Parts: sequence; C-alpha cells; structure tokens
Amino acid sequence: MDLDYDAATIRRLDKDHVFHSWSAQAQISPLPIAGAEGSWFWDADGKRYLDFSSQLVNVNIGHQHPAIVAAIQEQAGRLTTLAPGFANDVRAEAARLIAEVAPGDLDQVFFTNGGAEANENAIRMARLHTGRHKVLAAYRSYHGATAGAIALTGDPRRWASEPGLPGVVRYWGPYLYRSAFHATTEAEECERALSHLRDLVAVEGPQTIAAIILETVVGTNGILVPPEGYLAGVRALCDEFGIVLVADEVMAGFARCGEWFAVDRWGVTPDLITFAKGVNSGYVPLGGVVISAEIAATFADRPFPGGLTYSGHPLACASAVASINVMRDEKVVENARRLGDEVLGPELRALAERHPSVGEVRGLGAFWALELVRDRATREPLVPFNAAGPAAAPMGELAAACKAEGLWPFVHFNRTHVVPPCTISDDEARAGIAILDRALDIADRYYTGA
Repeated sequence: MDLDYDAATIRRLDKDHVFHSWSAQAQISPLPIAGAEGSWFWDADGKRYLDFSSQLVNVNIGHQHPAIVAAIQEQAGRLTTLAPGFANDVRAEAARLIAEVAPGDLDQVFFTNGGAEANENAIRMARLHTGRHKVLAAYRSYHGATAGAIALTGDPRRWASEPGLPGVVRYWGPYLYRSAFHATTEAEECERALSHLRDLVAVEGPQTIAAIILETVVGTNGILVPPEGYLAGVRALCDEFGIVLVADEVMAGFARCGEWFAVDRWGVTPDLITFAKGVNSGYVPLGGVVISAEIAATFADRPFPGGLTYSGHPLACASAVASINVMRDEKVVENARRLGDEVLGPELRALAERHPSVGEVRGLGAFWALELVRDRATREPLVPFNAAGPAAAPMGELAAACKAEGLWPFVHFNRTHVVPPCTISDDEARAGIAILDRALDIADRYYTGA
C-alpha cells in the first residue's frame, strides 16, 4: 500500500491524530520518514541520515535487510497470527535458536512483545520461584515504561509514575567516572560496589529479596561497562543468598556488545535474561525471557500466572529466526566486536584528544558513549542532570548540528551515544564520526576548564 503522502500531509495527520511518547504534544514536530536501508534512513523530502542511533538502539542488523523482509512476507502468506496456546514451527524454532545462543542451562523462552513486558514477567517469575517480594534495581537504569518496569527503572522517567510497584530497593552500580564510592581505580570501584550491594542485601534481609536486576551494560543511562569481576561478584552474592539474578539485555544483547549476550564477555550465567530490540532489529515487535532449568522447573506442575495475546507472534518469530541465521551467516556478532576494537573505539578516543569537552569515552562493540563536560578537572557535566528547556540547550545545539549534516545522533543528558547498526561499514562509521567531530566544536564553546 503506497499512500503517496507528501511531507506536509504526513505532518498534518500526525499532528492531528498521533499521540507521541515522552513528549509535550504541542512542542514537537516529528520528522516524516519515507524509507530506510542499511545504516541510512531518509525523510519525506529525500534528505538522508546516517543512523548513529539505530533508531532506539534496536536496528542491530540494519534497516530493511532483504532476508528478514522476505521471511516476514513468506510467513504472512502462510499464517499471520496464532494464539499463544498453540505450537507453531517458527515459534518453536525462534525459541530453539535463542536458547542455543544463551549461556549455561537457559533453555526455555517466554515470548513477549517487547523489553518492558519481558522485565515484568522476569520479576514475576523470580518472586514466584523464591516466594520473596523485594527486587534490587540500580539507580542508573532503564527497564521499560509499563507499571512494573518503570518502577524498576532508576532514572527520572519513573518519577511521574510513583508510587509504583512495592518492594523495589535501589542500589548504586559501578561507574568509575562518577563513582558513588570515591573509587580511583576500576578494581576499587568493583570492590566497593560489591561491598555496597552486600551491605544492602544484609540490611534489607536476604530472605526477603527475590531478585537483583541489572543491565549487563547500562544502556541509555551512560553505556556503563562493568569492571572486571563485578558481574561475577553479583552472581556469587545471588548464589550465596538464593537470589535470582536477572540480566536485562534488551539493549545490550544480540551483537550490540560484540557477543550474542553481553554476559558472555565475562563468562557469567544469570538465572533469567530479558531480551528484545536486537533479536530481530524491531522489524516486528518481539521480546522475551530466557529461563534457567531451575526456574522453569518451578512451573512444571504449577501454572505460570502470566500471558499475552501476541506472545510468540508468528510474524515476529519468523523475523527472529531469519535475523539469528543472518547474524550467523554474515558474522554480525564478530563484526560488532571488531568494529568496536578497530574502528569506533580508536576513532572516538582520537576525537576526544581534539575536544576538551569530551570528558570520557567508553564502550565496546557497537555500543559507545561520549560524556561531555564543561571542565575535565571538575567533571562538571555539559548540561545538568535531567536538564530541560534552556539548561539543555548545548546538547540540543550539538544534536541539531549533527542532523544538519545528515547524522542522526542519540543524546541523553550530557552524553552523545554512538550506537549505529552492527552492520555499519567502516567507511560509514568514520564518516559519521567526522560529522560528530565537527559538531563537538559546539560543545567546546561551552568549555570553561583550563
């Protein structure tokens, strides 16, 4: 179906009828998009943008991959929808493939429509498995916008939804650049973050704690790569007290960090892994929970009290099957790891040498962040925490400069994230960084340090 609307018509209809997320409706004017391919998308006027955001850090395999499009088309011709209580070939195959790349004995998959529902159901499983009610969740985190997931979320987006899910207890995760523990080395940060978590478990009562949930690599809140030993330490703490470890890999999984699941980098096996986004690059909504044998056994003869009309939707599962096979055939996971090691990491660190406003570069795979500051010595952020309106202007100017040159950035607070498709070419990545290099001149104008 080709509606053949021009940009003005799309804008008018959108303004009249579409209610957008996270937005004051009268203050936005969404860009009409006409198409996309590979690492690029273009607007209704034909202007092309290099997608350094992978939309919402989900288009891991790139836009409009022909094999995935064909799989969706073929499945639509056979069977478009099916209630979750039935067995189906693509549903079973998608679950098998996901279990095959998951670590340890995580061998069963509960399908959802996205990451928020995956986290909701993971917490439900943990509570029922343990018979406990508390969940420890980090301050620097985002787990989704549904009622339970937003309560788990640590960043300011949860504020408007409070009071929320009872039993959520906050902790500080590791973040050496802005350490909550006054650490000066990665080893100190790891040791002190684990000590803090142990103290919190003790004072909350380990017998009351069902789960510790964490983003393996924190995503929107900074692309915070955990120090060596941290995840293993959390795993040991959970084992000691019978706590379920839930790894939220909605953003970090399926090649984004140069691994099938980011936990693989540290050789740690959680009890539950939540996923979405990169499993099929968002071509059709899909998420889920990968479940350990022990937790699955809890529900062998006890019904699991949760379900979704579209759980394991055939079109979504067909796209996941195609995506995982393409990732294997085209070595997308390996390419993301190489991209981080040989292109993005070195180029971004070189860029930091040229711009005093870049306080820190961090990341791995196709998952990087530049933390922007007004002063490297004091580490004063370029814009304040949770800034809005005029206070956020420097980041707005930076983003606008990128877009003017055809680069679509991902900005959050005082950071710009470099999160292109995991299939981006080296030349495209370098071209995008060159645009970012020029845009950072704007951030440098606000620099007040020596």
